Amino acid sequence: MQKNSEPLKSAGRVDTGNSSKATDKTNALITGSFFIAATVSAIMGVRLYDPILNHSDYLTNGAKNSTQIIFGALSELVLVCTAAGTGIMLFPYLRRFNERLGLGYITFRLLEAVLILIGIVSVLALLSLSHSYTNEASPAVNAFQTVGTILKAIHDWTSILGPLFMLGINTFIYSYVFYQTNLVPRRLAIFGIVGAVLVFISAPLVMLGIIAQLSVMQVLMAMPIAIYEMVLAVWLISKGFNLGHFMQQNN
Repeated sequence: MQKNSEPLKSAGRVDTGNSSKATDKTNALITGSFFIAATVSAIMGVRLYDPILNHSDYLTNGAKNSTQIIFGALSELVLVCTAAGTGIMLFPYLRRFNERLGLGYITFRLLEAVLILIGIVSVLALLSLSHSYTNEASPAVNAFQTVGTILKAIHDWTSILGPLFMLGINTFIYSYVFYQTNLVPRRLAIFGIVGAVLVFISAPLVMLGIIAQLSVMQVLMAMPIAIYEMVLAVWLISKGFNLGHFMQQNN
């Protein structure tokens, strides 16, 4: 693996003195906080969407729980911002090791965020459809159900392609770089690689209908990456990046 020789850049700085160490510590703190916020907001979004995504009477249930669903969308908007935020914060460190891997990571991380955003739009459109349905005196039930089915399908597919497929790729990339550089303990990086492979494999299994989305098997395959992100977040907040070893490798 060819490594770049340019100085490590983090948040627009290039020196490696005391001020840069403080900056790196701050960057690690922000990155860890982003990981925690992303996980919490993702869980909140799924739970708050329940009335409109997981009930057969969603056309009436959505309008009745409009505020809850809006808060679910806001939670997922936080997820989009924090997912993009982790990409922005980690990119300078990954780029220092290998620019192609750094660009690959941030590309797939941003694609994940875009797919989540499309899912949010589909839920909000479904909410608008629910309001239209309840406001109609004699709604054309079949037409409303057809549109509703399409919008729910869009959300389901974005949930597979973003938080499973794209997440698996970008997590594998940054965990591989962590393993190669010792930016975090290698055993933690290995756990991240395993989790990334499992969540990536779960995506085509769900797409092919071998396992059901949000089934016990799919949740079990996604669990390691969720645990990894939380452990990584705590490590970054408490310990920061292991830049001493990283700089020795790249000098």
